Amino acid sequence: MQRGRSLAASDIPNLTLHALAARIKERASAGAETSYTRKLLDRGIAHCAKKLGEEAVEVVIAAIDEDRERVIAEVADLLYHLLVVLEARGIALGEVEAALSRRTTQSGLEEKATRPRD
Repeated sequence: MQRGRSLAASDIPNLTLHALAARIKERASAGAETSYTRKLLDRGIAHCAKKLGEEAVEVVIAAIDEDRERVIAEVADLLYHLLVVLEARGIALGEVEAALSRRTTQSGLEEKATRPRD
């Protein structure tokens, strides 16, 4: 793949979240003039988190009011921005998977009961 060229479905026919996370890490080292990911990261974690929140709201709206394809598109945007936030914070996707894995040893209700209360 040429540097600066957009990732196309034909480039990675079975794109996984790990492949997307790797692509985000790669694009993070590119210049902001060629990389939207770099541009986001340059604006800081607060901006990246705001974009994540905006995408989450768009998923909610699409889930209620839009067709299936729109929900899929919005979830794709949400996952991308989630991975950008993880990159900005230096958190590997595997760390999130490990946290999820630890939670599978008990029911969701039991796990929630063990969380500290505010």
